[in-house]
Amino acid sequence: MSRVLGRRVFWFGLAFLLFGPLGLSPSHSQERVLKNSLGMEFVLIPAGSFEMGSPLEEPSRYKSEILHRVTISGPLYMQSSEVTVGQWTSVMGKRLLKALPGSLDSPVTRVSWFDCAEFIQKMNARGEGTYRLPTEAEWEYACRAGSAQPFHWGAEADCARAMFGNSSQRGGECVEQSKHLQADGPARVKSYSPNAWGLFDMHGNVWEWCQDWFSEYLKGWQVDPSGPATGNLKVRRGGSWLSEGHRLRCANRAYGHPASRFSSTGFRLVREVR
Repeated sequence: MSRVLGRRVFWFGLAFLLFGPLGLSPSHSQERVLKNSLGMEFVLIPAGSFEMGSPLEEPSRYKSEILHRVTISGPLYMQSSEVTVGQWTSVMGKRLLKALPGSLDSPVTRVSWFDCAEFIQKMNARGEGTYRLPTEAEWEYACRAGSAQPFHWGAEADCARAMFGNSSQRGGECVEQSKHLQADGPARVKSYSPNAWGLFDMHGNVWEWCQDWFSEYLKGWQVDPSGPATGNLKVRRGGSWLSEGHRLRCANRAYGHPASRFSSTGFRLVREVR
């Protein structure tokens, strides 16, 4: 081995030991958790790569979940919980208030993708940071928190770990097991344990709007994919209190018209790293 090559191997090995794969660990100057003036909490998500989608043998998978490699090239802050009714009304006032069920710490629902965009515009006007919806890739990467399993905790849906199957009209599988919470609606945010990166309710509670238009995945290794420039339907992720367990899988994909307001759909924010 030449001296030059030997030095490169040495320095690469040292960087790997100090910073991990590809040197993508967050800077020491970045705080692990941020809170804004509304009390919204954001957790630092490190850059990295993962397998997006599901393997062919995963139960209940859909054909659109084509397994492919994705790199998230930079760290970002993901809201630790879904946006709450209290946070929504603090920014938007009493607009739509009659259509927003639940206590102040319940996830806001019956908000369209366009409503979310207006909320984000007002958030950015506050001058406390730059906010947006997560891309579909960022959402799945954050949901998995390093796991390759269907759920961040393992292979099977679990009523003790997430809010789903909570419809008495549909005979939901978790109606009698949802921590004695009221049926036919979501739980208050943070009612269940978080994933390894400190994110709550990535599985269940309410579907979450993403930034992307729904489309087939692009082929090959992708870096920071954000979907097509135009489309008809926006991505929703995570499943909800109304869903069957398999719809909560990390890889499961859903969509909705951006003007739709569903009783089972809300959102969480990303805050850009400065």
